[in-house]
Amino acid sequence: MTTGEASGHESVFLKEAVEGLAVRADGFYIDGTYGRGGHAAAILRRLGSSGRLWLIDRDPEAIAHARVHFGDDPRCRIVDASFRALDDVLAEAGAEGRLDGLLLDLGVSSPQLDEPRRGFSFMRDGPLDMRMDTTHGPTAREWLQQVDEQELVRVLRVYGEERFARRIATAIRIARDEDALPSTTLGLAELVSAAIPRRDRHKHPATRTFQAVRIAVNGELDALEVVLQQAPNWLRVGGRLVVISFHSLEDRMVKRAMRGARAATDLPPGIPVAQPPTGPSLRAVGKPLFGDRHDIENPRARSAVLRVAERAA
Repeated sequence: MTTGEASGHESVFLKEAVEGLAVRADGFYIDGTYGRGGHAAAILRRLGSSGRLWLIDRDPEAIAHARVHFGDDPRCRIVDASFRALDDVLAEAGAEGRLDGLLLDLGVSSPQLDEPRRGFSFMRDGPLDMRMDTTHGPTAREWLQQVDEQELVRVLRVYGEERFARRIATAIRIARDEDALPSTTLGLAELVSAAIPRRDRHKHPATRTFQAVRIAVNGELDALEVVLQQAPNWLRVGGRLVVISFHSLEDRMVKRAMRGARAATDLPPGIPVAQPPTGPSLRAVGKPLFGDRHDIENPRARSAVLRVAERAA
């Protein structure tokens, strides 16, 4: 997820994502990952006075930003929640099967990455937090303090695709046993770097570990599974689901769901797999767009993949 237009930076695939939604002036849409409002602003420009847009995020700072920039717009409803709670939110509003479009821009936003106190990045030192919702759940350090070593190996291998998962997990367990588990991002990055015998030329050795721990702390893949399984029930026939993902595990889950969840052979063990739908399903629309094949200046966005699907009859 990149920073939104409302904060002065253009979101990745901004035009393409909104076009993928096929926004109607009187339609009902949800931006399930508000971030800093880039996609929201673009959707609102296409909505008429009778259109509706729900802005959802679980980051308190994103919600505060949405209230400042869009709180006075009668077409908007701001929801402080994870997008995995959409089933309850839509049910409460009696809106199941009436949604014209849902947009998900996955991953971490630039404001989250750029703010050291959020603990998402090892580029600057900060507390080892990594929570998207800073009001709930364990921090990354608290999670590392209590996670079983074998579970940590699994998380690093599956969520981070880290080939040195066991070495890193052992180093973390030893640091924990010695009451020396780092409390900062740079501290964890240094511990991971020391545990890895060989490094990629163009990637920091802690990149995969930070990704894996962040996904685990925030339950990101579990939340995505819930949405992919439930989205066909929320959308009207022909309604659109647009997803921008930033790493291969997310994209493979999205790709599979948009093919009707026919096979799970392309997903590694340990990745959530939605059951084949017994009701409405999704079908892919057009071809996926890849960030590294487009003129995207933001290096964080080069791994982006945009996919569009619609609810089948």
